[in-house]
Amino acid sequence: MTLGIHSVREALRAGRPLDKVLLVKGAAGPRLQEIIDLCRAQSVPIRFESRETLDRASKGVPHQGVIAFGAARRHAELNDLEDARLLVILDGVEDPHNLGAIVRTAHAAGANGVVVSERRSAPVTETVDRAAAGALAYLPVARVTNISQALERLKDRGFWIYGLDERGQALYSEVDYALPTALVLGGEGKGLHHGVQKHCDLLIRIPMAGEVSSLNVSVAAGVALFDWRRKQRSSSPRRDG
Repeated sequence: MTLGIHSVREALRAGRPLDKVLLVKGAAGPRLQEIIDLCRAQSVPIRFESRETLDRASKGVPHQGVIAFGAARRHAELNDLEDARLLVILDGVEDPHNLGAIVRTAHAAGANGVVVSERRSAPVTETVDRAAAGALAYLPVARVTNISQALERLKDRGFWIYGLDERGQALYSEVDYALPTALVLGGEGKGLHHGVQKHCDLLIRIPMAGEVSSLNVSVAAGVALFDWRRKQRSSSPRRDG
């Protein structure tokens, strides 16, 4: 199930297989008309229902008058992402709003995928989809059993691993990122686990001017990811395989 105008529209644009789309009766406007036009172009059935019906279908999750039903979202495999230029690795992000916001930011910054752990991670739910504002239709999310093992596997494929941590020895603004890049972020209030830190090539930090020692993980992701985007040069070195 996909909820909300942005998420349903991007699912249709990306060609995700959908069984049907529910729209609230009486709704109008250019954004909803675009969804209707996309459904008709792709032969996706549309049903106009009461708001109460949509509220029951969404189980109370806000839906903006639009709900799509379709095939369950399939997680990517790590080996599907090994040709990436940039991956975002999440070590224990458990808040679905943070996960969705990071997916949205990662897609906007040019990342090719997000990797999360099977444990200590928010599942990819409708809440994550809404927070991602449609980015999940384009950015694959892979789930792995062990983050440390995944990092070593990526190293074997030539990735340079940068861990964002308040105890990092280098300022993020002074790092020249090598390609391909894996940026690792820790969970809310915990940061990177010690075992994960050991698998990073470099720990970097965002300097703080105030009394609070760290940023929300989704905000920190945005700072680091768009710094990576700004710095990219075609001549960036690769790890020797």
